[in-house]
Amino acid sequence: MKAVAPGVERLDQFPRPIINVYLAGDVLFDAATTWDRRRVFGQIRDRELSLLALTHAHPDHQGLARDICRDRDIPLACHADDVDAMEGRVPISGEQLTNPVVRRLQASWEGPPHPVGRVLEEGDEVAGFKVFHAPGHARGEVIYFREADRVTICGDVIRNLNYLTGMSGIGEPPEMFTYDPAENRRSIRKLADLNPSVILPGHGPAVTDIADFERFVGELPAD
Repeated sequence: MKAVAPGVERLDQFPRPIINVYLAGDVLFDAATTWDRRRVFGQIRDRELSLLALTHAHPDHQGLARDICRDRDIPLACHADDVDAMEGRVPISGEQLTNPVVRRLQASWEGPPHPVGRVLEEGDEVAGFKVFHAPGHARGEVIYFREADRVTICGDVIRNLNYLTGMSGIGEPPEMFTYDPAENRRSIRKLADLNPSVILPGHGPAVTDIADFERFVGELPAD
């Protein structure tokens, strides 16, 4: 694992951090895909866990949720607006405008339903992080913000990865995976208003150049 902020580690992925899972104390944030079983289980094997908290319930973030929770006998947490998806009452990726190839890939990543033991709302606290609802990419997307040092786990509100080149670069999540891009831009501005010191995205390395992030926000299209 790699330390990415005080008390926060990112699980390793070779050759680059493409699908991120974070560990803060005994709380695991996100659960990658079903393809990541060996990588994730190998790195958390000797770590004490009390909770698995999702940034949102998409296949590349909830893939191993059921198996981790069952294996470690811990509850699953997600925002209220993603509970139906995580518990199997609505499709995980139902609102995404994906093509048949991407749908097949996502289906192979997607984990089975699992009961949500802790339903999150804005203002709740998880492992010292305050929960902020940030919809647009997913209805139940949340930002986890630690007020003490402004470290922020943001899921897919932004990405720091060019999916075509594999290189770092701040961007919006792809529209094909985002049910309301304009709403997500409002969530990006909400993220900026928190004045983060470091941003830990769902995809790509940590964003430590906050001036670059602020330039990106300033260039976003108007709603």
